[in-house]
Amino acid sequence: MSDNRTSPSTSSLVSDNDARPAPTGHTVEKIGGTSMSRARELVDTILVGTRGEDDLYNRVFVVSAFGGITNKLLEDKKTGKPGVYALFADADEDLGWTEALSSVAREMHRINAELFDELADRDVADEFVRERIEGARGCLIDLQRLCSYGHFNLAEHMQTIRELLSGLGEAHSAHALTLLLRRANVNARFVDLSGWRDESQPDLAERIGNAMARIDLERELPIVTGYAQCSEGLMGEYDRGYSEVTFANIAAQTGAREAIIHKEFHLSSADPRLVGADSVRKIGRTNYDVADQLSNMGMEAIHPNAAKTLRQAGVPLRVTNAFEPEDPGTLIDAEPADTAGVEMVTGLPVSALELFEQDMVGVKGYDAAILDVLTRHNVRIVSKVSNANSIVHHVEAPLKHLKRVEQDLMKRYPSARIATRRSAIVSVIGRDLSGLKVMLGGLKALDADGIEVISAQETGRKVDVQFVVSARDKDAAIKTLHRTFCESDARSGDGDLRHAA
Repeated sequence: MSDNRTSPSTSSLVSDNDARPAPTGHTVEKIGGTSMSRARELVDTILVGTRGEDDLYNRVFVVSAFGGITNKLLEDKKTGKPGVYALFADADEDLGWTEALSSVAREMHRINAELFDELADRDVADEFVRERIEGARGCLIDLQRLCSYGHFNLAEHMQTIRELLSGLGEAHSAHALTLLLRRANVNARFVDLSGWRDESQPDLAERIGNAMARIDLERELPIVTGYAQCSEGLMGEYDRGYSEVTFANIAAQTGAREAIIHKEFHLSSADPRLVGADSVRKIGRTNYDVADQLSNMGMEAIHPNAAKTLRQAGVPLRVTNAFEPEDPGTLIDAEPADTAGVEMVTGLPVSALELFEQDMVGVKGYDAAILDVLTRHNVRIVSKVSNANSIVHHVEAPLKHLKRVEQDLMKRYPSARIATRRSAIVSVIGRDLSGLKVMLGGLKALDADGIEVISAQETGRKVDVQFVVSARDKDAAIKTLHRTFCESDARSGDGDLRHAA
């Protein structure tokens, strides 16, 4: 880096009291796994495209593993199908996980074959995969053998194993993309934060600072692994959201002018696959408050901890379509809206966990006890509502977890009635919904379309209104509310959606 940049912070998260790095001209940009699977197209769009020599650099790219690789290494994020990690965790003498690891290697080689026209590049990429995969295999075999003596507890090492396996995917994608860019005459630099064969245990700030200190951003294009090995343990803290946390911390520590996330779609007023591509509108401009609401609804523009890091560091975030490089996308910053308006409608399937106890009135402790049980079983709360003798938590969790929650609550409150039912929350979101009567208008529109509303609520911040409907009505409710609040709106020049008068 050039000398005018300040030294990296000693903390991985930047607080309001930390000295902020002086702003520079560079950006820090992230490419997700789905987009990475179209890496050759990315070279022709956001990575190189029509850029001249002066426009290629002063950018840092943080990359996720190619689509599907992390699922194979850990477990399928949607279906739960076991990958290498899950198979290893359940193995005794069974070495079935080794075949799963070989399957990962074959998939990585297949990706290399698609990426590289030059045999020399492919050979280098394949050798990199072989060295990493076989190194990990040897490590796991040795650990399994060591723990078979009984003096060592394998369970104590499982989180470290998860970290080790996660880093394989990002190392492969970053290394391969670097080779691809070098073939395109770009001075790309592979920046490996995965800690491979590194005996030191730096914290995240040190890991990032040590790597970035050796890079000349004006003449090099760093391709950085989304996974960073550090003493905090990113997987333990953020699980699959670790790459966005790495991305945000790099942007904050280096004083980036802007942080950019490249997706395969625009951040839009609703899911275009549901309401129709011609009906949705690109948001264009919003703030971190809205980003947090989207995260709560399972539709992450960015991981909430990553958003916190950027917000506190004063770094604006831009979300773009990686395959429409001329479109500025959507800017997310800390600014309030100039005009009240609805920006997005989205929905999330949830389970309503209801505890009814006739003697609850005036008795303290019910809420705390329920929260304790939900936390112990790692159940995420989306929203909550209560009255004199019942408390309903709308949660996102597998059914087997909720059964355990019910059992624990029944032991504590044997006279209570506890019920779980599938439902959905549909949320109308905007930076400022004041004066728009969203709840009233939404209830009228849903009733007119024959959709029964179980409950509705909004907070004093006026950034979202939530409608709870039956699970089967989720999609229909999103369509109704989007048509009511978004499709009739006039768009301003910067892409904002305005509520129709």
